[in-house]
Amino acid sequence: MSDLSRLPSLGAHFALLSVMAVGGINAAMPEIHRQVVEVSGWMSDREFADLYAVAQAAPGPNMLIATVIGWRVAGGWGALVATLAMCAPSSLGVYVVQGLWRRVQDRPWRAWVQAGLGPVVIGLVASSGYLLAKGADADWRGALLTAVCGALIWRTRLNPLWLLGGGALLGAAGLV
Repeated sequence: MSDLSRLPSLGAHFALLSVMAVGGINAAMPEIHRQVVEVSGWMSDREFADLYAVAQAAPGPNMLIATVIGWRVAGGWGALVATLAMCAPSSLGVYVVQGLWRRVQDRPWRAWVQAGLGPVVIGLVASSGYLLAKGADADWRGALLTAVCGALIWRTRLNPLWLLGGGALLGAAGLV
């Protein structure tokens, strides 16, 4: 399959994911992973985790993962298609729903819907973290580093950039 022949599939995957990304792209990460690693076979677990790390390290919005995946799958055109497919449907949807949402602001069920979406988004983001850790932890050292960093983020106010820098140093030294 040539790179350009993947564009329709890439666009369709990300357009669908755009619509279901309630809570942002991190909430859709398990499905993105499933589509690009398991269903389409465009990359390995490890490549996915590496691309995610690159996208998160770059300045800009979280949705850069779509751009990076598009680039990896089909070059520059893939980056453009994946980015537009990830942004356009959800942006249009937000525009439409926002107007409707304002009209029902006094309805009691609106508060129930908002309260119910919180746990859904938290669960989706937690499953994203699990998938990324699973792909990045190739051995016990990586798993230990992930567990220690997770505990430090959970229990302290330490800036995650320090942990990222520490992990980078450990990786550069060949320890993980």
